[in-house]
Amino acid sequence: MKSLKYLSSFVAIFALLVMSGCASTDTQSGTGEYVDDTVITTKVKAAIFNEPTLKSAEINVETFKGVVQLSGFVSSQDNINRAVSVARNVGGVVSVENDMQLK
Repeated sequence: MKSLKYLSSFVAIFALLVMSGCASTDTQSGTGEYVDDTVITTKVKAAIFNEPTLKSAEINVETFKGVVQLSGFVSSQDNINRAVSVARNVGGVVSVENDMQLK
């Protein structure tokens, strides 16, 4: 009976440790958030690729907790504005940070 009590305590502690390992912090995504951010990044890259006026090779996309960061060197301010607009219209995007610069 005593061993069953220890076993159940061990299982409970182990479960808490596993769950806390998947939790997010201010500077680190949890497992679910990381997957969501990866999906958002992929969707934004695809949307930029499908926009005929933009060169997807010029624009880098990173996502953290739904915030998309666009960076790179593009040929015009219109392209910067268009890329930001395209990114904002992707589902799951919380906000867009523009770090793109003109060539």
